[in-house]
Amino acid sequence: MDWRAIDWIWHIRGSVPLPPGQSSHEAFDRLDPLFRVRDTYHDRRGDELTFSKSNQAPQDKMATFDGGTLRIERDGTGAVLRFDLHSRILLFCFLAPLLFLAFAGLNIAIGVLDPPTAAERAEAKKKQEERMKRIAEQPLHPIDQFLGAPAPEKPKSEEEKAREKAEKKGKSEDVDEDEGEEGPSTTPAYVFAGIFAALYLGGRILEKWLITKRFRQHLWDEEPALDGGAKPA
Repeated sequence: MDWRAIDWIWHIRGSVPLPPGQSSHEAFDRLDPLFRVRDTYHDRRGDELTFSKSNQAPQDKMATFDGGTLRIERDGTGAVLRFDLHSRILLFCFLAPLLFLAFAGLNIAIGVLDPPTAAERAEAKKKQEERMKRIAEQPLHPIDQFLGAPAPEKPKSEEEKAREKAEKKGKSEDVDEDEGEEGPSTTPAYVFAGIFAALYLGGRILEKWLITKRFRQHLWDEEPALDGGAKPA
């Protein structure tokens, strides 16, 4: 299987041009502070640098990445740093929505294959009414009373519920309400799937922009005393 066809999911690739006349040795010296942090191991060989990380600290400016390769390539127009970095966090954020969507599908299947019986629905409704009654019977805190907070709404009696039902023109709303209570809810699964999908898309865009900017700052010496260290000579 050609992993490169799908490894874009957890890999971030890009390039940064080197300043004119900068050698590979000088370029890697300027990038060296990024890799001299706790639990980061790197190896420089000619025009290539490889690194790996474990147990990244939050202060690590490359904590998102678990490893990768930086390579300097030269052609007639100049030199360029190409990087290929991989991240388990990106992979997790990509897979998490699929997992939650699978949970939603499982909940739907459970609701279709094993719907709750009328007795189970009645029991759940009874428990909900008892819980609301206990909440309504609890006295307000003196501070809430002073601030004018409204008291919890008392649950309606059976006569009030019967009167409301009689006022309705049809029973279609009641049928829809009962059907909506059948089976586990899929809403939380869809919400979490959306959250992780947004994290993945935002992370890919933001992390590539940040790491490209950070490499450029070091290579072009655009900020003094980067990462708390002195400028390379």
